[in-house]
Amino acid sequence: MTVVCVLADPPRPGLVFPDLVETAPLSADEAADLYAAGLRDICAAVEGSGGDLLVNYRPDDAIPDEHVPADADAEAEVRDALESALDAPADARFEVQVGETFAGRAGNTVTHLLEQEEVASVAVTEPAAAFCSRQEIDEAAMKLRRAPVVLGPSTGGRVYFAGFTEPIDFDGAYTPPALRTLTDRAGDAGHEVDFLKSLPMLETGADLAEALLQVETRRTAGRPVPSHVAEWLDDSGLTVVTDEDGGLELAGE
Repeated sequence: MTVVCVLADPPRPGLVFPDLVETAPLSADEAADLYAAGLRDICAAVEGSGGDLLVNYRPDDAIPDEHVPADADAEAEVRDALESALDAPADARFEVQVGETFAGRAGNTVTHLLEQEEVASVAVTEPAAAFCSRQEIDEAAMKLRRAPVVLGPSTGGRVYFAGFTEPIDFDGAYTPPALRTLTDRAGDAGHEVDFLKSLPMLETGADLAEALLQVETRRTAGRPVPSHVAEWLDDSGLTVVTDEDGGLELAGE
């Protein structure tokens, strides 16, 4: 089985999805609610797949002081967010992240599991990857039987999923464009790379417009959607319009 690590922050306003607050008609509270919805969807997808879920949460002593209230409890907040989304929340594995950057935290987790726990394959994803379903996770597990590195590309050269059967040099491995950097690092280590289909992420206003359009069209076509994010979008009052250049943008109520 592939151990799928979801790197998660406690869903606190101002801490999570800051770029969404800057680029979309959302408040910090609304962005935190969307982050929690994405966390539920990606963790439920992992639980429903053939992989093993590991929730890697960032502890309070690794979070900037301005985002740590007096009653903070990062683990409890992440667990509470997932309580209603998982079939067996008590069975989910929660561990503290170690590292100062996303790449460092991902690398420490992957390397520890491969080398110390001797698992066959490890993958890293995050709440912004809410559109990553159990189908992609299971497909990645199959691809990891043939290729030591499997990446799920998103727009802007980003990566929503990265799976490994062998470690790479993770120092700065998510430097934008992460798709190129991770591929180069795999090549430097002599590893073949395979890819999943491209999926949207939830980090900016442009991403959110694309996500809303994806949910609308998938529903029309009778295709599955990330249920918690879709519910949040239904309640948000946001719509997708085209700008003067034919691009997508968000409009509020």
